[in-house]
Amino acid sequence: MTAPEHPRVAEVARLLREAGVPGAVRHLPDSARTAAAAAAQLGVEVGAIANSLVFDVAGNPLLVLTSGAHRVDESLVATLLGVPALSRATPEFVRRHTGQAIGGVAPVGHPEPIGTLVDIELARHEQVWAAAGHPHTVFPTTFDELLRLTGGTPAEVGTEAAAR
Repeated sequence: MTAPEHPRVAEVARLLREAGVPGAVRHLPDSARTAAAAAAQLGVEVGAIANSLVFDVAGNPLLVLTSGAHRVDESLVATLLGVPALSRATPEFVRRHTGQAIGGVAPVGHPEPIGTLVDIELARHEQVWAAAGHPHTVFPTTFDELLRLTGGTPAEVGTEAAAR
């Protein structure tokens, strides 16, 4: 890469190194704003992509790392959390709470810790790929490593997406 690295990506890469994550950040030629786009560029199943979805729970952020093969069931997650409802966060809310743009939200590198649920479906894959702070960057990881990095809770968060 000839251009200077994006500051959010550099911060995520530093945090991953400090946490002992062996996989390196990979820069993709095209944007990976969707699990299907990331999977196609990486040559992996869409289910091995850890989508980072931010929800607004009464003004508080919730990060759900879900398999690219799943759609988050908001009612199921609200029941799991014991809250009346949750909604997909606006781009502004996401940036304010993660410091990152939708499509590139990493599991780490947020200004403040964010409660995180990790889709148990990701455990079916030996290696999963998560965003690294920008829509053109990802890093290889595992279900267990995502739990460790985020302090997240394993959970059933959704149902199989209609189209893979």
